[in-house]
Amino acid sequence: MNVSKGLRYSVLTATSVLVMSLYSCSSSVAVADDDNDKAAMAAQLEKAESMQSGDEWQKSFDPASCNLVTTGRNDYFVLEPGHKLILEGDNTKVEIKVLEETKMVAGVETRVVKESEWKKGKLYEVAMNYFAICEDTKDVYYFGEDVSFYKNGKVVNHDGAWVAGDGENKAGLFMPGKVATNLKYYQEVAPGQAMDRAEIISFDGVCETPAGTFENCLKVKEGTPLDESVLEYKYYAPGIGLIIDDDILLTSYES
Repeated sequence: MNVSKGLRYSVLTATSVLVMSLYSCSSSVAVADDDNDKAAMAAQLEKAESMQSGDEWQKSFDPASCNLVTTGRNDYFVLEPGHKLILEGDNTKVEIKVLEETKMVAGVETRVVKESEWKKGKLYEVAMNYFAICEDTKDVYYFGEDVSFYKNGKVVNHDGAWVAGDGENKAGLFMPGKVATNLKYYQEVAPGQAMDRAEIISFDGVCETPAGTFENCLKVKEGTPLDESVLEYKYYAPGIGLIIDDDILLTSYES
């Protein structure tokens, strides 16, 4: 799930622009209407500040302090076997499926999430991603991925592969259990190899996709210090997960 994948969409084609004009997201500024709302917003702000204390981007996490499990969900990430998303756009198709399979990574049992990508009908990439979720906080941690790129039906390289516990590599925070605007955190912590990071922009958007219209959508900006020219925006819907990745959009989903 490298941000570098998003570089292929950094320059939109005319078709992509047309598609995104038909399917889009909008958001508004959140306003606290009562004491409960104010308390919730204050808690979110406190979490944002604590995560960034001493460092603009949080990259030190302690998943070992959690009761990590291989099955669960938070508002914007579903880690349950059988959950599947299909996103499509401009000759590209991506399938993300939570498998029954688990894998031990750095002494932690993780759930395998398979991400497959096709370009013009031909298999381009397969990534086996490793996640675990904190049973208490619902934070989803990312323990790495095994990647295979294809050309003419044959594997040509494994660029972007990394796993926690290999050298200085550590698990990153993929999706917080409680989101808050301005949260900035590393999703991957593999120095010199994979350092994807995310910033939460908003979580009140309304997004239209071929699969339907979704409210309270999370908008995330992703990039990497390894190549600051790489930047993309992703949108997540409650109870579903990823629905827009730059110019590919959710066309179907199932659990």
